[in-house]
Amino acid sequence: MKHETIEKNINLMMVLIVVAISIGSLIELVPLMTSPDATEPYEGVTPYPALQLAGRDVYVREGCYVCHSQQIRPFRSETERYGPYSVAGEFVYDRPFQFGSKRTGPDLARVGGRYSDDWHRIHMLNPRDVVPESNMPGYPWLAEAVVDGALVTTKMQRLQMLGDPYSDADIAAAAAAVAGKTEMDALISYLQNLGTVRSAR
Repeated sequence: MKHETIEKNINLMMVLIVVAISIGSLIELVPLMTSPDATEPYEGVTPYPALQLAGRDVYVREGCYVCHSQQIRPFRSETERYGPYSVAGEFVYDRPFQFGSKRTGPDLARVGGRYSDDWHRIHMLNPRDVVPESNMPGYPWLAEAVVDGALVTTKMQRLQMLGDPYSDADIAAAAAAVAGKTEMDALISYLQNLGTVRSAR
């Protein structure tokens, strides 16, 4: 088939472009989707408990991922600053994952346990109280908003349908686990868990 034929027939060119992109996508994605390294949880990684799951939802809702990545690249400059580089098995229960590509603030992949709950609480209320040069906005309303237990229960049920290994007992206990907790409590619980399984090894 001559190039002139393809170049003069826009419909044929579009079909061939779609075929080429489809084949390339399959070659790239199918091996990744079937690889145990990408689909099996890293040792010790479990689905988020109810309070952390609620905190993750707050993290996504407030757009924290816009300024904070959660992916440590396998470079010495990153591993020395943040800890072990990220592996796919750490994120199998993240829907959507929070890798990110921009770091206005530091990467949070290994932030769990680095600071106290009180530090995080002050930082969320007014970041400049603990980091004077910070340009992060405060989130004082999170200390007032209460976590919705029914919403967390429903989300865990849906995640169970997608294959996350939540037991019926986990789901039944979800509302009680978040009862009386604020969105600030939930977000801090989520942050305090980030990277703790891998950084401990």
